[in-house]
Amino acid sequence: MSGTLYLCATPIGNLDDISMRCLNTLKAVDMIAAEDTRRTLTLLNHFEISKPLTSYHEHNKAQKGKYLISLLQDGKDIALVSDAGTVAISDPGEDLVSLCIDEGIQIVPIPGAVALINALIVSGLSTRRFAFEGFLSVNKRHRHEHLELLKNDTHTLIFYEAPHKLKTTLDDMLSVFGDRKIALVRELTKIHEEAFRTTLSGAVEYYKTQNPRGEYVLVIEGAKEAKEDAENPLNELPLIEHIEHYIKSGMTSKEAIKQVSLDRKIPKREVYNEYHKD
Repeated sequence: MSGTLYLCATPIGNLDDISMRCLNTLKAVDMIAAEDTRRTLTLLNHFEISKPLTSYHEHNKAQKGKYLISLLQDGKDIALVSDAGTVAISDPGEDLVSLCIDEGIQIVPIPGAVALINALIVSGLSTRRFAFEGFLSVNKRHRHEHLELLKNDTHTLIFYEAPHKLKTTLDDMLSVFGDRKIALVRELTKIHEEAFRTTLSGAVEYYKTQNPRGEYVLVIEGAKEAKEDAENPLNELPLIEHIEHYIKSGMTSKEAIKQVSLDRKIPKREVYNEYHKD
């Protein structure tokens, strides 16, 4: 019988955010696969957990993925963790999940901290509909193409960004999106946690004199909803004349009544009764 892959969310800063279920899972599995074994070892030592560790990251995922699958097929239980936060979000964990699905191996999520959601809820921007876009490309052309695809998206947009790329990213966003509200959330759950709520132009201006520090989550206001079409001038006509206009254009009376109902956003029965009342 195959083992189980546990997707374990670890703290993004404050170690108190780890769940009891996550701790129990890390203690129970046969092996822990970590994006950065040194960082994960620090976490395990803090909670006095001793387990075999193996690396699983972007540069070895093809080879190591096959190895982990073979262990799971032999009945071993494995916990997969990222550097911090929820695994398989903007990291190679998603590839291992796909491999497990292909092989019919059970996958169990162990919920916990995730930076994008925590940044969103403190941003002050709409949480009803949002889109997570991860990291933008370091290639200027690809980055612009990505932003161009999003400029008319009405969802609140969420990105991850490293401090050394922040200024360039803000410049590009202002150029493509125009000026919008933005919350720059950094160092979540850590001592220097900050949510800087401003506009894209304000952020560009601010970082002309300030050095970005820490990892950022950028939460940006979505595009404005397209305005409704201008009021149909035919709606200014008396109702009967409105109907007769469509009949003269070649519609049957039935078709004209239906179209007037749509134009005026009133029940078709009401239009019908008005037209036939005499």
